[in-house]
Amino acid sequence: EVQIVESGGGLVQPGGSLRLSCSASGFTISTYAMKWVRQAPGKGLEWISSIYGGSTTANYVDSVKGRFTISRDNARNIMYLEMNSLKPEDTAVYYCAKTGGVSTYESCDYWGQGTRVTVSS
Repeated sequence: EVQIVESGGGLVQPGGSLRLSCSASGFTISTYAMKWVRQAPGKGLEWISSIYGGSTTANYVDSVKGRFTISRDNARNIMYLEMNSLKPEDTAVYYCAKTGGVSTYESCDYWGQGTRVTVSS
């Protein structure tokens, strides 16, 4: 069965860094477009990054460009989100999601339960 588990969240000071991991089972992450989505307190879901299936081509929301990097370790079936220069407004629950195809416009059909990131002094 498909299973997605995020990890790596926690409390970090502004300007700090975290690397989130998305461990997948039941499918091969390199085959599908994958996404990171977050939900800040009191706000709706916000797409922040995606990567195409079978490709290293990635997209980012403007607010994280230059600070966040999405990547995959295909041999280990893990996707990562490297987050640098973190800001208080990055505080959110971060979700890893699988799409049903190779392009980033595909809808997400499976989600993890999320990992919480808190950026505070």
